[in-house]
Amino acid sequence: MPQGQPSVVPDDGLTTRQRRNRPLVVVHTGIGKGKSTAAFGLALRAWNQGWPIGVFQFVKSAKWKVGEENALRVLGASGQGGTVDWHKMGEGWSWVQRDAQLDNEEKAREGWEQVKRDLAAETYRLYVLDEFAYPLHWGWIDTDEVVEVLRARPGTQHVVITGRNAPEKLVAYADLVTDMSKVKHPMDAGQKGQRGIEW
Repeated sequence: MPQGQPSVVPDDGLTTRQRRNRPLVVVHTGIGKGKSTAAFGLALRAWNQGWPIGVFQFVKSAKWKVGEENALRVLGASGQGGTVDWHKMGEGWSWVQRDAQLDNEEKAREGWEQVKRDLAAETYRLYVLDEFAYPLHWGWIDTDEVVEVLRARPGTQHVVITGRNAPEKLVAYADLVTDMSKVKHPMDAGQKGQRGIEW
């Protein structure tokens, strides 16, 4: 196992092992590509550890079959690692089409209610709340409530939240935040997304 030395050791009364195994809130935000991809990479690591995983896709189309979904479903059913449940909270909507389908606000709230129930029941060890930053940014779901629910979650449940414009209160609360910036993207030169890269 890789060994690293933290730059700060807090005076919190925890042992090194307790501090190492503390459940994390992780945020992947920014305008660059790779936020969800990085979260699904964490899901692969969690699967390898035998953890039950819950993926909640908040704004991507329910019809969009992302490659990670198929791969994680197959792995989850293999019996060789953790289980994987995949929940889709939208119907054919993405951040590009925000104004076209406002009924997804209700679906996002329903999705958050399900996440709250699962956190209370300790259903999963890793939660991937994919594109969850969008409903928070738009005010569909109250950020203060989300932070309080995450702060009070029982057990050792890790939560990964992806999406552009993660609210500052969430960023301030999270344990690990990565802001993915864009340097270049093929779409800037008129190239559309392609199989194996975008999905």
